[in-house]
Amino acid sequence: MKISRVETFVLGTPWRDLTFVRVHTDEGLTGVGETRMLGHTEALRGYLAEAVPRHVVGSDPFDIESLVQRMKRGDYGRAGEIVMSGIGCVEMACWDIVGKALGQPVWRLLGGKVREKIKAYANGWYTVEREPGEFHAAARRVVERGYRALKFDPFGPGQWELSREELRRSADLVAAVRDAVGPDVEILVEMHGRFAPAEAVRVARSLAEFDPGWLEEPVPPENLKALNKVADHVDIPIATGERIHDRAEFRELFELQAADVIQPDIGHLGGIAETRKLAATAETHFVLVAPHNVGGPVLTAANLHLAATTPNFKIQEHFNDFADEHVKRAAPGLPAVVDGYFPLPEGPGLGVELDTDFIAEHPFQAARFDLFAEDWQFRGTKS
Repeated sequence: MKISRVETFVLGTPWRDLTFVRVHTDEGLTGVGETRMLGHTEALRGYLAEAVPRHVVGSDPFDIESLVQRMKRGDYGRAGEIVMSGIGCVEMACWDIVGKALGQPVWRLLGGKVREKIKAYANGWYTVEREPGEFHAAARRVVERGYRALKFDPFGPGQWELSREELRRSADLVAAVRDAVGPDVEILVEMHGRFAPAEAVRVARSLAEFDPGWLEEPVPPENLKALNKVADHVDIPIATGERIHDRAEFRELFELQAADVIQPDIGHLGGIAETRKLAATAETHFVLVAPHNVGGPVLTAANLHLAATTPNFKIQEHFNDFADEHVKRAAPGLPAVVDGYFPLPEGPGLGVELDTDFIAEHPFQAARFDLFAEDWQFRGTKS
């Protein structure tokens, strides 16, 4: 079996563009992959236009490791976010083909399941006015839908530090969410890498009484010693990793013991197997894995197969029950969240197939995620 061609499709929304690939083989089997870029969708498509004829066409989709190594190393230059995202799309499509060829879900091919269901947390639910009453009502809707964990960024336009007024306002939002969901639902606080270390510590201490499950990316991701400074001064678990795109770059993070939870993005780290290798390394450092996922149904499916086989998996991010829920129609077959958990996918391969007609109805929009724009939390939901 050989890969004969690769098609690329983009589904657009006001705040995210989802890039899908469909990999064809000379035996008629196809596989699907997905990633979501932050303002670099055209660059990704340009990379794939060069890489597919050079590295992909003519490859055996069963030889996934060889294909990934050629795409990652074969052009000599260091592989950054765009290259690793292109690899991730093609790699997960190859796993989809292999699973279909063998009549097995991908998680069986990765070593089999270590859990019967996969805990999910909700994101994208707080597209409301930045007021305690609005956050309270929105959080109630999350738990009424069955979720037992939810994540949010309460910090508005804050950057580097917050005024005392903004810190009180942010803490009031966290208090409102905790009151809405009760003591047994996990609340996860997103900081989007915006604070200086001392300010991140000050903010963390102001939120400690609300018992967050983690603080995510309290400082910019480029300086891991700054993250370590925060970790040394707060008792709340630290999560990070969505903007680290090569598993070798996690080495310093593990050595510093600067994070309790890592958040690799399968779509940006080079695919399922690369993320599985990283998770195994994290396991040797007693670090949990909670993959970042702002993607649609294909990327979510890939995450579920990884979660099913990963002993140190913690929880799976999921946007699509609250933000742009219609994107689930781009690839039917994904199991739904029930009482806060995904069931394991059971179909062969990834278990989903692209609806290219639906994708064509929602064209590329050149979406941007500008954290410092006014009312950024609306994420395209307001005109």
